[in-house]
Amino acid sequence: MTRFIFITGGVVSSLGKGLGSAVLGALLQARGYKVRLRKLDPYLNVDPGTMSPTQHGEVFVTDDGAETDLDLGHYERFTAVHTRKTDNVTTGRIYSDVLARERRGDYLGATIQVIPHVTDAIKAFVTNDLDDEDFVLCEIGGTVGDIESLPFLEAIRQLGNEMGREQTCFIHVTLLPFIKAAGELKTKPTQHSVKELQSVGIQPDMLLCRTEHELPKEQRDKIGLFCNVRPEAVILAEDVRNIYEVPLAYHAQGLDGQVCAHFGLESKTPDLTSWQEIAHNVSNPEGEVTIAIVGKYTSLQDSYKSLGEALTHGGIANRVKVNVKWLDSEIFEAEDKSSYLHHLQNVSAMLVPGGFGQRGSEGKIEAIRFAREHDVPYFGICFGMQMAVLETARSLAGLAGASSTEFGPCDEPVIGLMTEWVAGNEVKTRKDDDDKGGTMRLGAYPCTLTPGSLAETVYGQEHIEERHRHRYEVNIAYREKLEAAGLKMSGLSPDGVLPEIVEREDHPWFVAVQFHPELKSKPFSPHPLFVGFVAAAREKSRLV
Repeated sequence: MTRFIFITGGVVSSLGKGLGSAVLGALLQARGYKVRLRKLDPYLNVDPGTMSPTQHGEVFVTDDGAETDLDLGHYERFTAVHTRKTDNVTTGRIYSDVLARERRGDYLGATIQVIPHVTDAIKAFVTNDLDDEDFVLCEIGGTVGDIESLPFLEAIRQLGNEMGREQTCFIHVTLLPFIKAAGELKTKPTQHSVKELQSVGIQPDMLLCRTEHELPKEQRDKIGLFCNVRPEAVILAEDVRNIYEVPLAYHAQGLDGQVCAHFGLESKTPDLTSWQEIAHNVSNPEGEVTIAIVGKYTSLQDSYKSLGEALTHGGIANRVKVNVKWLDSEIFEAEDKSSYLHHLQNVSAMLVPGGFGQRGSEGKIEAIRFAREHDVPYFGICFGMQMAVLETARSLAGLAGASSTEFGPCDEPVIGLMTEWVAGNEVKTRKDDDDKGGTMRLGAYPCTLTPGSLAETVYGQEHIEERHRHRYEVNIAYREKLEAAGLKMSGLSPDGVLPEIVEREDHPWFVAVQFHPELKSKPFSPHPLFVGFVAAAREKSRLV
């Protein structure tokens, strides 16, 4: 029997529902259970693909080509369960599907309403496409009390009634703020949040309370009394030094034990040895490196969430702490180079991540030129690869007019719109005036590496598969000129048409990739490119 755990949030956003869901999934896995994690997002966008990274954070891409919420990255990193298109849905997607069915006449002339048509569609999403999982953890985005969340809350309320307590559990994540002037934690926001949840017919079975301080027993009892929850089911989620200590902290507070008790399951002792090792290694590095990330969405670090975690994973593998220096690429576009070059002094390595649009592109090119000329280990991802190609084309290949058609018409279209490509057994096409949403090369695609290349050495194999999210490609017609300038194409699509990896043999470590390797990195299995990159940064720091 599959059991469903619904995770809601109250008081304020960014309390850590996604991380809490991922951690609970990891703890249940450690007890020997099979888990699946899903996210219900209340916004009207069909998916987050067209949303600004500085508002919503990064877009996490699944193997099967879905653009999803960044919380699915947490799910994969903590449980290693590959998420799918069927693991993230938005209000926009639900309404689009319902209206499409209405247009086809599937409802046989019925008046379409939120209840039952929209809620039925939500329930179908929650319960469909399962593989005999023991637990499905379903996170509801937003905050209880938001008008956008009401259809989702109604849907899970109905599921709770239909399946019963033996098959469903409701966990509410809330906040216990510490009022410095009073010198105490305040429970009233939690009480009000639970009351709001109760007003839509949901009684939480457990509370996960975010706090900066330890909660006295009398206050825990008070929360349980006023929120109609057993005191032992009031779980404290105190701040810890790093997120990889969270599984140990939540287990110590009894989170997974209380879930098992709720369902009447035999208590198994979880094997947390791996988490203990990870937490120890993160907290006890043997050295440190400083890596500059030159991007255009640096005002919100969640824009590069998976990237930051992948660097941490590379640090774990190399037993070093990775200090990230976030730099807005536009600062490198000043005419006076002395006004910005000091930002790159004493950095151990540089990474230029993905992005869209012309803004900040010239600054990225200038930063890449610095890394190439000063033997700073360089790692380019997606747009960072394209800008590395343009830097070589302009500086070394004699192509002064080299640019990307993404920026407009140009003399040398070294980067151009991908108009046709193969996805599985299907040939996909694109035009300049196509919709923006969901029209990129998305998901996992194969790549063949050049034997003896740095890329092949790092991966330890010749054939790989990585996740993509982009519209533009390096123009293979310029291969000869680029390679004559020292930029080797060491990874290509199986048909040899699409450049996937470029590298320089005259540089200590210069690798750029068209895909997003950060999306597949996990603390227990760091991505080999990040392991190699951080190792190069460590070697550079020794030489400085």
